[in-house]
Amino acid sequence: MKRLSILIAVLLMSLMCTAAWAKTYTISVNQFVEHPALDAVLKGLQDSLKEQGLEVKYNVHIAQANMATANQIAQSIAGENPDMVVAIATPCAQACAQIVKKAPHMAKVPLLFSAVTDPKGAGLVKDLNHPGGNITGVSDMTPVDKHLAMIMETVPGLKSLGVVYNSGEANSKTLVNMLREACKAKGVSLEETTASKTSDVYQATKSLVGRTQAVYVPTDNTVVSALESMVKVCEQNHLPLFAADVDSVPRGAVAALGFDYYLHGKQTGAMAGRIFGGASAATTPVEFQEGMSLHLNLKAAKAQGLVIPEAVMAKADKIVE
Repeated sequence: MKRLSILIAVLLMSLMCTAAWAKTYTISVNQFVEHPALDAVLKGLQDSLKEQGLEVKYNVHIAQANMATANQIAQSIAGENPDMVVAIATPCAQACAQIVKKAPHMAKVPLLFSAVTDPKGAGLVKDLNHPGGNITGVSDMTPVDKHLAMIMETVPGLKSLGVVYNSGEANSKTLVNMLREACKAKGVSLEETTASKTSDVYQATKSLVGRTQAVYVPTDNTVVSALESMVKVCEQNHLPLFAADVDSVPRGAVAALGFDYYLHGKQTGAMAGRIFGGASAATTPVEFQEGMSLHLNLKAAKAQGLVIPEAVMAKADKIVE
């Protein structure tokens, strides 16, 4: 009995020591703006690390869709001495990458990006398979050609398409360049208008009225955060609004063929867990999200003067009535 008591005491002490010595990691997050897609990325990241049993303290910063603020946040993160930096969206990833390069003490801190369209084009990595520079992450490069095909099927006889984007976001420039090529190949006229801040989105959308048969929103953080103002214009003028992310559908877009950004965040969290476990960010290949779903909003379609074809309805993974 005495030996059993001693054994139990030893086990309890061992457990107490393990708890006392358990590592609590600090992650500083630079998120470009609060909107459903990016918020879902953060939630997925946090849930993934929690499921892995890791204790993590988060310093979450929101740049409010302001490039200058994203840079200021990156500078402040350098003073937080985190174990890892996670940048959500391209502008924040670019800002944090500069700090990692300039601040000597940050050189050993892994930087993970998430919801970044073109990591190589944005200057974040030199090679997707061998990133280098202690930077890697998960890309949300979207198949613009498939988006256009979906829009053309949903709006039969489409000859003109409008797009609203922030030309200051490198991710958006990449996507619009791809959209130009896709439209050219399909004989669709592309009408472009830009919005450098959220307050510009309403007027930018309004400028497309009478010039186009439908409007498309790429994964542009500035524009998506002001989606409701676009919905207002589109409903007033019976102009169907299409999005690149499914989180925009409940907010008033007619349709979107896109990724689940919560799963995108969980994929980022899985990568973060491997790096905390000893993997090197510099040699961890950039990952891309797979698997898209088609979401439709019938109420939005009616308000925007569109009857969605049965063939498109049959392909939907989710329908908002």
